Amino acid sequence: MSERAQPETFEFTSENSDKIANFIRRYPDGKQASAILAVLDLAQRQGGGWLSRAAMDCVAETLGMAPIRVYEVASFYEMYNLDPVGEHMVRVCTTTPCQLRGASDILDACKEEIGAGVGETSADGKFTLKEFECLGACVNAPIVWIDDDYYEDLDADTVRSILKRFREGESAAPGSQQGRQTSAPAPGPTTLTDTAGAGGE
Repeated sequence: MSERAQPETFEFTSENSDKIANFIRRYPDGKQASAILAVLDLAQRQGGGWLSRAAMDCVAETLGMAPIRVYEVASFYEMYNLDPVGEHMVRVCTTTPCQLRGASDILDACKEEIGAGVGETSADGKFTLKEFECLGACVNAPIVWIDDDYYEDLDADTVRSILKRFREGESAAPGSQQGRQTSAPAPGPTTLTDTAGAGGE
């Protein structure tokens, strides 16, 4: 956890406080700590993409937990950031299936387009680049996870194009970048291609 840029205080917005109350209601009385993952996510989103110590202390107080327990959870899961990050978080999967499909080229393209190395934030504050271990969508490798969305079936040119759009304040359609239907074979579905007569008609 970095000592730099640590705000002194953190308080949930009224909207997020209402969301937290709904999270806690999902669990038995006295088990509000079970909502910690969702509450940390809200704190991170409200905090500009990272969790300050003040934010984690606020989570601890909100859930009636010892602060160290919150720190342990936040430092264990890769989805939480304990240091300031760029406007967009770019995570490149570099596990075996993605490597076999060109993840190294994808990572190099991201470094060049972003202008930063792994674990670094671009000078313009737009991107933070990370490597990630298995995004769990291996059939559509290689994969890059940007903010809340997966971008699949990538090559160096498509990932550069996506990053340029984000830099310009635009959005890019998530999912397969080669027109694949969800996780169907790349040439298209091979079963259930004709639904005529379905339902007994």
